[in-house]
Amino acid sequence: MATGAINVVRGTKSSDEELFQIYSHSESKAVMDIPVYDYNDITELGRENRNALCYSSEQGRQGVFEAITPEDVATLIYTSGTSGAPKGVMLTHRNLLHQINNMWEIVPAVPGDRFLSMLPPWHAYERSAEYFILTHGTQQIYSSVKYLKADLQKYQPHYVFSVPLVYETLYSSIQRQISSSSPARKTVALALIKISLLYMEAKKIFEGTVLSKNPVKPSSISYMFNCLWARIVAALLWPLHNLANMLVYKKIHSTIGISKAAISGGGSLPMHVDKFFEAIGIKVQNGYGLTETSPAVAARRPFCNVLGTVGHPIKHTEIKIVDIETGEVLPDGSKGIVKIKGPPVMKGYYKNPSATNNALDQEGWFNTGDIGWIAPHHATGPSRKCGGILVLEGRAKDTIVLATGENVEPAELEEIASRSSLIDQIMVIGQDRRRLGAIVVPNNNEALAAAKRKSSLDGNNDEAKDTVMNLLYDELRTWMAGCSFQIGPILVVEEPFTIDNGLMTPTMKIRRDRVAAKYQSEIEALYE
Repeated sequence: MATGAINVVRGTKSSDEELFQIYSHSESKAVMDIPVYDYNDITELGRENRNALCYSSEQGRQGVFEAITPEDVATLIYTSGTSGAPKGVMLTHRNLLHQINNMWEIVPAVPGDRFLSMLPPWHAYERSAEYFILTHGTQQIYSSVKYLKADLQKYQPHYVFSVPLVYETLYSSIQRQISSSSPARKTVALALIKISLLYMEAKKIFEGTVLSKNPVKPSSISYMFNCLWARIVAALLWPLHNLANMLVYKKIHSTIGISKAAISGGGSLPMHVDKFFEAIGIKVQNGYGLTETSPAVAARRPFCNVLGTVGHPIKHTEIKIVDIETGEVLPDGSKGIVKIKGPPVMKGYYKNPSATNNALDQEGWFNTGDIGWIAPHHATGPSRKCGGILVLEGRAKDTIVLATGENVEPAELEEIASRSSLIDQIMVIGQDRRRLGAIVVPNNNEALAAAKRKSSLDGNNDEAKDTVMNLLYDELRTWMAGCSFQIGPILVVEEPFTIDNGLMTPTMKIRRDRVAAKYQSEIEALYE
């Protein structure tokens, strides 16, 4: 990149077919018919070239260099979305520099800070984070799912860059640890966590971080009363919250570090996970972006970390919400398609003008395909700090349209259902059907333990499967009791959705099209 070359990146877990497709489409030159160098060879070549340059300068010879401009393409990153074939995103030097120059407001890093990350190093999110980290004199620690717990304890990072699934995994691990403790300790810990959750909810009212869609300013008298009541509740709960810090949360902090903040991006962060980490004193700052936007376009700030949102736009970046059908700009508080304009937006898709024209309009607005809304501005009241914050509610193309004509956002239902300890993964289905269904990967250990508690299994495999199936139905009914839509038939599968089997993206989002294709016949049978 520094020499003006364009790198085309991809992970080793990509299939041979996908790699060949990218190689052919990108017209890459550097992977064939040239010598292979290791790091020491490259270092020696650099030393020789530098010496040759110095010698030529001493001899009075002038070198001719071709300058790199900000609009030159720096890298081609092929998208790995949840549906469709990958497209080559052209990111320029300006795109990447915008990220480096404007991330400090979100992550005020200082020399000596330790950052831990575990995303693929070729991914747009990891690359922008890495460039930012290394330009601020901080230390980067690379980890993986397998070694995450040990690395957190060993290195005690100040910051973590990762995706929501990692924070969900940490949340589940902490919950299991609490559940496995003695009955007395478990009862005390869970009670103190509930108190901390209530304490945080009360604080939001007088701190002005209560998220609201309502553009109408609340009554001053009503707010004054609610604010006073919230302060009284918070004052009463503070001693117990402080006790929880000393008895429970301090031990968690010593185990996982993350003393400054955990940065989450690349997917939707479940609200119960968001609230839990806030309650125990670990700041999780959720952000939003796409490969096409270099990637970050919005993020929660340390001083304005409003839960359930992806924060304010990054500097010099514009965000608007438009009507899905008409394309008209919608007022704050109204839900529609998220569009983005500014320095982080890509140059286009490589050798794909039709896809570029579909994504970018003539004014430079990029259609994200995401559904969201912008919080209305209030000068006073419980939502006074939320104005201009972006809230996401799913993908337009992920929306399930039932045979009844009703639109369903599957991500919301999946988030609720995944809170069950019996469910490892879930994908809601039902396009053009009369009712919703789901493909469920159960947590076998938890499910079998629950089945044994409920009935005396005698080792009969069919009986065990039936019991587990009934338990899963019960769990879904329990967790989704308050939802507008209920899940009907479910397909239980043993193979988890993973990056290795191609059913998840590198940022651990389910590839809906591939899962649906893999289980097409079973889905048809499910609805018969």
